[in-house]
Amino acid sequence: MTPTATQTATEAAVQETQYRLATGAEISEVQCLLQAAGYLGHEQRIAYLGLVDPARGQAQEDRRFRVFIHDISGGAPADVLVSVTRGQILSATELDTKVSGELPVLEEEFEVVETLLATDERWLAALAARDLDVAKVRVAPLSAGVFEYDDERGRRILRGLAFVQDFPEDSAWAHPVDGLVAYVDVVNKEVTQVIDLGVMPIPEEHGNYTDPELTGPLRTTQKPISITQPEGPSFTVTGGNHVEWEKWSVDVGFDVREGVVLHNLAFRDGDRLRPIINRASIAEMVVPYGDPSPIRSWQNYFDTGEYLVGQYANSLELGCDCLGDITYLSPVISDAFGNPREIRNGICMHEEDWGILSKHTDLWTGITYTRRNRRLVISFFTTIGNYDYGFYWYLYLDGTIEFEAKATGVVFTSAFPEGGSDNISQLAPGLGAPFHQHLFSARLDMAVDGFTNRVEEEDVVRQAMGAGNERGNAFSRKRVVLAKESEGVREANARAGRTWIISNPGSRNRLGEPVGYKLHAENQPTLLADPGSSIAKRAAFATKDLWVTRYSDEERYPTGDFVNQHAGGAGLPAFVAQDRDIDGQDIVLWHTFGLTHFPRVEDWPIMPVDTVGFKLRPEGFFDRSPVLDVPANSSGSSCHTAAAAADADSSDQHGHCH
Repeated sequence: MTPTATQTATEAAVQETQYRLATGAEISEVQCLLQAAGYLGHEQRIAYLGLVDPARGQAQEDRRFRVFIHDISGGAPADVLVSVTRGQILSATELDTKVSGELPVLEEEFEVVETLLATDERWLAALAARDLDVAKVRVAPLSAGVFEYDDERGRRILRGLAFVQDFPEDSAWAHPVDGLVAYVDVVNKEVTQVIDLGVMPIPEEHGNYTDPELTGPLRTTQKPISITQPEGPSFTVTGGNHVEWEKWSVDVGFDVREGVVLHNLAFRDGDRLRPIINRASIAEMVVPYGDPSPIRSWQNYFDTGEYLVGQYANSLELGCDCLGDITYLSPVISDAFGNPREIRNGICMHEEDWGILSKHTDLWTGITYTRRNRRLVISFFTTIGNYDYGFYWYLYLDGTIEFEAKATGVVFTSAFPEGGSDNISQLAPGLGAPFHQHLFSARLDMAVDGFTNRVEEEDVVRQAMGAGNERGNAFSRKRVVLAKESEGVREANARAGRTWIISNPGSRNRLGEPVGYKLHAENQPTLLADPGSSIAKRAAFATKDLWVTRYSDEERYPTGDFVNQHAGGAGLPAFVAQDRDIDGQDIVLWHTFGLTHFPRVEDWPIMPVDTVGFKLRPEGFFDRSPVLDVPANSSGSSCHTAAAAADADSSDQHGHCH
């Protein structure tokens, strides 16, 4: 394809100045400015601090940070915008939590819940009825959601479920104290309710997954796998976080709420660097539970919006979390007091061989052709309570972009009722795990050859036998343009092979067709809770597979800015209510995907990884296959040369017919 001057200018406008990670010095400057302005003192905590993306078409010269400030003494929280470039507080908004919802949960509040309950007479009486020592009871401090409790509006509530830990290394998840829950106001330091439905047996079998009693003798059959790149990786990192790999160009960012964020994702096609996605992130994640018991029917956690997955990112270890020739990035975030904190080796980058890229043995030409695929992996892992999640972005040689979430850790447990349950699995004698889902929202700020994009929904079409299809073998496809936001709220359809094509009507390939990328969903269930439920209102994004909105700087999260104890309606429902034009516009795709988890016996006492994700593949984006220039794999000679030599040796030894 030969680009027009307009196309080239548009693409250049998308490729803004490199997105640079926040530095420790910048975070310290934010802290200083907040303290000087009276927003950060002994009673204040930072619930979120993140670098603000530059406005559309602007460079990142003005380094601005958004900060959510919580007052532990009960004062109104604040949403503050700070410019470290100008050394100014740009704006500060006082929040009414009855309307806005609460700020994200603070780590120090976990201990508050357990400490308050340790002296509450109702809680102690409930433990005594079960013959439990309070010193051996651990409390999981859990986000409260929004239910029929009017007295909780405007109060910062966490709910606590109890587990017994017999000794420091004991897995408390094996011993849930069922029939008991406490509600705690963490600002007023008050236990507002203790609900005790009566004593239930506490599962006794331990779940200590490193204990020889469970592991038995460790395997001795595994031989070493050594992954080496003697000449180093094929990618380069400049400016701290700008990555060039094969024909890919991307800035790797990190946000304390979203974790890894990809900026300025582009592919070099000839002498052009062609933009595809301006910004890609997993902007929300919710885990709704399906047990209707009064003790757990409120359980649903927004791990991104309420707990901030980025702040719990693991420091990754070579040979354990990442294998091969690894390059690490160490993002810097803020602690609750505004001090910079480095997450050492928080982001892992490496190449992986990924099997066959293309292959053909041609009987007419005699050409035997094989090329191997490889991918660039950009990942991080986070621990949120009992679960651990890996977030993996993959870039492939052929222009494919893939995301994969990996769920592992320990399932959330309960007692298993004697008569069985329609909503709980039995993992071990007397030990249950409620059914639940892990639902993610990918925010894809598209820029396919520029910001003039549209979305078409594509379904397969069966053609009836008859005139023009006498043998009944024909089938076709149908594409429908999503013209406005009300039309851009879509559901997947596996039977129709439904996909969505993001194209640029102003940029065309050599066949005269709009260049594009196609979104392939995995067609797993969306939110299974009743449409009238609290969680369906709060996690409305999870009720549909796709939402398409017109781009706006302010529209960052599918659940709105403040998720904790927000009754719902913010985020995507409010965005699409504007019903803006999205055909040939600057658009954002929000894709819901996830796992529906009916816990298995095999998931206990630690869960093997389960995965889910999506793909974006080129759809007429290139003029022909973009991997024709990939060389044959070789170790001094091509694989086919080596194979031919081996065949020749074999022929010489054993003879052959002429």
